[in-house]
Amino acid sequence: MIEVIKDGGRINISFPYNPDYIAKIKTIEGYRWYPEGRYWSVPYSDGSVERILSIFSGEEVEIDPFLQSAEFKKKREGILSNVEKELKLRGYSQKTRKAYLHHIGKFLCYFMKDPVLLDESHIKEYVLYLIDEKRVSWSYHNQAVSALKFLYDEILNEHRVVSGLPRPRKENKLPVVISKEDVILLLEAVSNIKHRAIMMLVYSAGLRVSEVVRLKIEDIDENRRLIRIREGKGRKDRYTLLSDVALVALREYWQACRPKDWIFPGSKPNSHITTRTVEKILEATRKKAGIHEHVTVHTLRHSFATHLLEGGTDLRYIQELLGHKSSKTTEIYTHVSNKDISKIKSPLDTIRKGGGK
Repeated sequence: MIEVIKDGGRINISFPYNPDYIAKIKTIEGYRWYPEGRYWSVPYSDGSVERILSIFSGEEVEIDPFLQSAEFKKKREGILSNVEKELKLRGYSQKTRKAYLHHIGKFLCYFMKDPVLLDESHIKEYVLYLIDEKRVSWSYHNQAVSALKFLYDEILNEHRVVSGLPRPRKENKLPVVISKEDVILLLEAVSNIKHRAIMMLVYSAGLRVSEVVRLKIEDIDENRRLIRIREGKGRKDRYTLLSDVALVALREYWQACRPKDWIFPGSKPNSHITTRTVEKILEATRKKAGIHEHVTVHTLRHSFATHLLEGGTDLRYIQELLGHKSSKTTEIYTHVSNKDISKIKSPLDTIRKGGGK
């Protein structure tokens, strides 16, 4: 058994006699041999634990918990720093960078080991833990896989470890949509003029929550009745609708609050309102309106698209307004629209009207 223990400002190492290991220990500056205890000792410094473990690579090493946690923390911080730098260099959005760092950080803490020492079986063990124990959503699962592939492919250059890691099958869930009547109930339940302007813009323009919070004064084009969305999903700019009714609410809010840069500033100086705050506003409004269905900001975006489709707007225009890269994504709204379904007569109605029993 190989034991590595911290002793004050030094690290004590004991192992069965092995001339190769001894020769390597002697390359560490400040090494000592203690014959009475039959162990070697080296100074404790940055990188010393990692160097010792590299000497005994492939062997079972019992390491002092203090050393393990201290060395692991330093290693983890170094990896996450490298990941963040690489993500920035490649132009990933702040939201994606935050998500990847979250997933990679959780993964590193799960094993408490240098990720280079892990193999494909460890990666799959972790993903199964997310599925079976944490019961994560499809999107969380898929993003975790993306983050792990980025870590091993782009940072560690260990492609073989994740080459066989499958992605989850795409969920075939239909978007949740509320009726136009419920939209009216929601908007009428908002008394705060700032909150009302946010809700109206989200529904009337089909905005994502991350888009409405980042709107600036110059993004509103009153003359053309358009809203410019800067760096939406996929870092793409686009234009969407500026409703006349929403514009009235926006003017009322601007006259009362006079925002300078961000249309909806947050509590901190020079910052916009947070997505979490908007989600809380909607949840409180839903309860006040007496709507029992689960409604999120994205529900209003789905409802915008579905109501446009039911009103006869071409799918190609809806795709452009929503900022969808693929028309396949927009086509899902054809499955929740009642435009054509409502015209179909149930066979029961036909039978009863025909006098059948």
